Amino acid sequence: MRIGMFLSYAGGFREAADEVAELERAGVDLIVVPEVYSFDAVSQLGFLAARTSRMTLMSGILQLYTRTPSLTAMTAAGLDYVSDGRFELGIGASGPQVIEGFHGVPYDAPVGRTRELVDICRMVWRRERVVHQGRNYTIPLPADQGTGLGKPLKLINHPVRERVPITIASLGPKSVEQTAEIAEGWLPMFYHPERAEQVWGASLEAGRARRDAELGPLDVFASPALAITDDPRLVEAALASVKPNLALYVGGMGARGKNFYNDLIASYGFASDAERIQDLFLDGRREEAVAAVPDDLVRAISLIGSPAEVAERVAAFARSGVTTLNATPLGRDADERLALMSGLRRIVG
Repeated sequence: MRIGMFLSYAGGFREAADEVAELERAGVDLIVVPEVYSFDAVSQLGFLAARTSRMTLMSGILQLYTRTPSLTAMTAAGLDYVSDGRFELGIGASGPQVIEGFHGVPYDAPVGRTRELVDICRMVWRRERVVHQGRNYTIPLPADQGTGLGKPLKLINHPVRERVPITIASLGPKSVEQTAEIAEGWLPMFYHPERAEQVWGASLEAGRARRDAELGPLDVFASPALAITDDPRLVEAALASVKPNLALYVGGMGARGKNFYNDLIASYGFASDAERIQDLFLDGRREEAVAAVPDDLVRAISLIGSPAEVAERVAAFARSGVTTLNATPLGRDADERLALMSGLRRIVG
């Protein structure tokens, strides 16, 4: 099992690079750089490529709507080049709040766009002339839509690899099924190992049945919060620190009836809790929404507790099929995060 870590949205690139270099020496396999309405991920990934030599660097995630498929492929090939073949392309649809509210782009056809983007990226990396006639992307534009001067082009440079690994962030049944069919990796959010089979098992099985053997086994990610401590007070503080983010996603990332994360938590068996969190959050009672997040939910999707308790949860994630633990260490500074990730490295082995 690989272990990785999400970098924070905030903070300086240089400070982050110093921390990542220490994490690499401690045996961390993977660093994932997010991109929401923050600094772009590509700048930081390029900076980290120059400061590391072994670990994998991954975008987590580049959004489907904010770059053309060809630009996404060019960016991935460039990051793979500057990292000597250590880049993984994490992509996903994000959500309407970011795509429409920050970028001003319609949030439409996420499943179809994902498949077309993956096809085009792999075409670019193989240095084929890019010709694609899809529902969402047409390359090159026909004469009646463009200048009439467009002709198929191929990437000038020779990529390090003609297949950069692609990990897709997905939650819904159709998108998870497609991910299991076409991607090297799957990045769900709020992964509950004891409920994963019940929620996603049928979709994963259907996708894997159509999977190209050349892709290899699906790399299944989980992204738990991490706190390893024998002190009950610190355990309670760690559990409490996870709740605001859960309340934000379950309560605020979408309207009533249109919130992917609320639906997910309800499918785990917390339907009444999810409804109450959303009602409180959308009514502006955010502190009460945070307090309504159950401890049992936080414990299930996290690695929080004594070394023995964390080892037990690691084993549960492994039994459910997780192959990459991409943790968020709940440390107050770089030294505490390093200690937590080192502790996880010892537990995982």
